Amino acid sequence: MNNKASARFAALISEANTIEEQKSHSSGQFSNGWVIDSDVFLGWKVKVKNLLSNACGQDSQHFIQFTTSEKTHGIGDGNYVILKRLRAILIAAQEDFDGGYLIPMRLLVHAEVFDNELEQAKELLNCGFTTAAAVIAGTVLETAIRDLCTRNDIPVNTKDKLNKLNEDLARKGVYNSNTQKQITAWAGIRNSAAHGDSADYDKQAVVNMIQNVESFLDTKF
Repeated sequence: MNNKASARFAALISEANTIEEQKSHSSGQFSNGWVIDSDVFLGWKVKVKNLLSNACGQDSQHFIQFTTSEKTHGIGDGNYVILKRLRAILIAAQEDFDGGYLIPMRLLVHAEVFDNELEQAKELLNCGFTTAAAVIAGTVLETAIRDLCTRNDIPVNTKDKLNKLNEDLARKGVYNSNTQKQITAWAGIRNSAAHGDSADYDKQAVVNMIQNVESFLDTKF
């Protein structure tokens, strides 16, 4: 889970509560009820839509419902009423995000690519191409590690090695030292295969590597 996005959800919900607390009562020819600061409310809506777009996607029900519900629907549907229903949508989005039920589209695309490439690695292995299978599985692993760094706000350089990124993730607590050691071992097999050092691993080691990489990809960090 992206801790920064989760904290942003909480901050914007708190901001909505503050806007509501600072409401004032207005009574007149065209107004009879609670009024909130329209400029502050506008700024809040912009920030929430930016968060929902990044965390949920513009095709998500959360974003669609928010943009629909921010519009005025008849007499008496002022900013105060709109704020309350928009906050309800934001709270629902936070619950789904923190619960791990939101998967950005780019991760779905990655998952499909990973599945295809790992299936290719398995087929190569079955046909006796152990080295090629190890290299492909290692490439899938490195792509996943790089994406995991990005999602956890860890700077990634194109020249960064897999082991460095692995250390960065463990240091930040994304996963524990045991997982770090396993990834180091899988990276070692990939490196040996890429350099033609076939004596450093056997077919069973590559079988285990592919299975373990699959399990790693299925883990929610």
